[in-house]
Amino acid sequence: MQHSMISLNLAAVSLRDLALVQAVHRHGSFNSAARAMHISPSGLSHQVQKVEQALGAPLFERGGRRVVPTAGGRHLLQRIDAVLEAAEHLQQAARAGAVAFGGELRLGVPASLGPYLLPHLIAPFPQHFPGARLSLSEGKPKGLLRRLHEGELDAVLAPPSPTPSGIVVRPLFFEPWEVMLRADHPLSGRRTVAPEQLDSGDATLMSESHAEGLPGEGAEHGHVQDVSLESLAALVVLRGGYALVPALAHDRLASIPDVVLSRLKGQMQGREIDLYWREAMPWRRDLSAFGDLLVTLAGRLTGLRKLPG
Repeated sequence: MQHSMISLNLAAVSLRDLALVQAVHRHGSFNSAARAMHISPSGLSHQVQKVEQALGAPLFERGGRRVVPTAGGRHLLQRIDAVLEAAEHLQQAARAGAVAFGGELRLGVPASLGPYLLPHLIAPFPQHFPGARLSLSEGKPKGLLRRLHEGELDAVLAPPSPTPSGIVVRPLFFEPWEVMLRADHPLSGRRTVAPEQLDSGDATLMSESHAEGLPGEGAEHGHVQDVSLESLAALVVLRGGYALVPALAHDRLASIPDVVLSRLKGQMQGREIDLYWREAMPWRRDLSAFGDLLVTLAGRLTGLRKLPG
């Protein structure tokens, strides 16, 4: 319906006027409705007549001991109830704007990070953002960042990546790689392994973070696999060799039979995780606070290194 189709008389009717009409219908009496709505009976009668004149039809039969709707009034009163219900829903939606993220944060997380970071985030999130819901989507970083740009997600956790204009990037933490070996590998008994002890040709790598193979000489020889970390462990068990895996997955991967994990010696190798969001979003302060929460969590988790914001 176009606004131009609403008569000037009806445009002058307020939601309060409609609520007064609804009260008369509910109580069946002008006096009872007036007491409930804190208005004089004469004032209430005047406002009801105003609505009837604006609609061009009587709503109630007057003169009896109980006020009852007219035949046409019953239909109009149902419409008035629907208008007031819609106004209540509008008010509730407006109140949700006072809640962090407007009530819901749609967060995208890489599949190689989500299962290992999110258990540490689930409990503190509602404590820091009361009334807000955390909705999660897992996927590949490039796909998640595309969905962020298109408005399907509100924020994304991902390694550094080229982004279009209008996207804010907040560095969070650095997560080192660990070496995952088959239990019978010659290096499997060592707590730490130096990179030079590893043959790049024996590597089975995550496509998410090693699409170009290992850095340096021999980088082209790694077997890049687009699989989950659990499937990566199964490939190491089947093929032998090793894989570089994120430190947060240590406990889960170490529980898999025939797999052992060691730390990398020397210059730390791993991945940076950043928080991305759209610059135009109205929840910038909430997203900044969410980044602070993630940095705080990173400081409590073994092996992670917080990055300056």
